[in-house]
Amino acid sequence: MEAARPALAGVKVVDLTQFEAGTSCTETLAWLGADVVKVEEPTQGDQGRRASTDQPGVDSYYFMLLNANKRSITCNLKDEGGRALLRKLIEVGDVFIENFGPGTIERLGFGYETVRQINPKIIYAQIKGYAPEGPYGNFLSFDMIAQAVGGALATTGETGQRPLKPGPTIGDTGTGLHTAIGILAALFQRQVTGKGQRIEVAMQEAVINFSRIAYGSQLLWGKAPERNGNRSVLGTSAPSDTYPCKGAGPNDWVFIYTSRATNHQWERLLKIMGREELLDDPRYQTPKDRVEHIDEVDEIIVAWTSQRDKVEVMETLGHAGVPAGAVLDTNELMNDPFLRKRGMFATVNHPVRGDVTIPGWPVKMSDSEVPVVTSPLLGEHNEEVLGQWLGYSREKVAKLKESKAI
Repeated sequence: MEAARPALAGVKVVDLTQFEAGTSCTETLAWLGADVVKVEEPTQGDQGRRASTDQPGVDSYYFMLLNANKRSITCNLKDEGGRALLRKLIEVGDVFIENFGPGTIERLGFGYETVRQINPKIIYAQIKGYAPEGPYGNFLSFDMIAQAVGGALATTGETGQRPLKPGPTIGDTGTGLHTAIGILAALFQRQVTGKGQRIEVAMQEAVINFSRIAYGSQLLWGKAPERNGNRSVLGTSAPSDTYPCKGAGPNDWVFIYTSRATNHQWERLLKIMGREELLDDPRYQTPKDRVEHIDEVDEIIVAWTSQRDKVEVMETLGHAGVPAGAVLDTNELMNDPFLRKRGMFATVNHPVRGDVTIPGWPVKMSDSEVPVVTSPLLGEHNEEVLGQWLGYSREKVAKLKESKAI
């Protein structure tokens, strides 16, 4: 039986992204079946190739994690031959995306108005730290900066202590995913209008969207939510925290949460812990009561969790209908046999590094599957892409190389 075509098969993406915010977007499109071609500077390429490498001259793991399933060509945008080549790629492309610093793409001669004149049907996507027309439009940004100005740091950390950066890179990859959603919507709309459009995502604003529930607290209490550790940002749920488990490891903890909507999960938790006598205790009758006695609630739970390992706690509570999650680290997750079998982690073969295991794509589709393959070497697909997209002969590609265009 012939395999189904991936969802975005035939969609050509001209990818001028670097580091993470842009590359996470185009990696998403590649895993949905698009033909993503990284257009890179000929000598060094995407700065992420070298910025975090442990071996000089070898692509970093950082780069590999963000550029799977793409092809790479080189193009010297400081050379007229290189710029002419990029214009040819734009003519046949469906999506153009960049996340250079403010003003860079315009100085290179490929601002939105210019690209739209070359190809009115192209989807032109940009990722910046801030809205370009705003007071900080010319400022540079990275993930942690976006998390700071987008509100994530303000709600992360212990009560009365300094703000902390959340571990997941929601400022970078989170913005990339927002951009991918916009691109998909624009491709769908183009089927009706026949026209392309500009997509603009500011990292600050993507983090604001991720922090939506914090605004529930703002509206509920009439003030900005304070940092309160692992407890709910709304301040209306208890228990809602990590609890120590048996073992001496730094991640021998479990997160336990019971819904603020009803008492059912709290009652189940008490029964599992053998503390049924507390079912009628007036201190714990409602979520509000439990929040007011949070330290006592935590003591009761710690007495039980500390005698058991984190997986036992998670499984015992999970089977009883109480939300609980063991604190799993990257090593535990990468070596989880079920996640490996499901394809959440895949081992790819890099031409220099050999076999490397990386996370795959979490969205499972019944009629669209794209196996994970390794990131490309710099310029690895010059001949292949220029032949397929533009019909260039091997000799023509060689001349482009001789002239320093690629």
